[in-house]
Amino acid sequence: MRTASILCAAAIVVAAGVALAQESKLELKPGPGRDLVMGYCVMCHSVDYIQSNSPFMTRQVWEATVTKMIKAYGAQIPPEDAAKIVDYLTTNYGVATPPK
Repeated sequence: MRTASILCAAAIVVAAGVALAQESKLELKPGPGRDLVMGYCVMCHSVDYIQSNSPFMTRQVWEATVTKMIKAYGAQIPPEDAAKIVDYLTTNYGVATPPK
């Protein structure tokens, strides 16, 4: 029974390794502020989190999200860098604000 458990665990580890090896590497779009996003945001979550949320994010939502990361999660982002991060995210992963 113990041998079967060990073999099962080994098979899971191998399968997970194969799955990770086949995963494409996601990268953020180039542009001003990209390095700040890579330095501050990707330290806590992956790039795909940014890309998967982008279809819904207006500038106001990106601002609220960055503010939440600072206030609720303790991200150590200085205000001047937070503004540049919001600019980058809005430009590269934002949706246009609907006209009023």
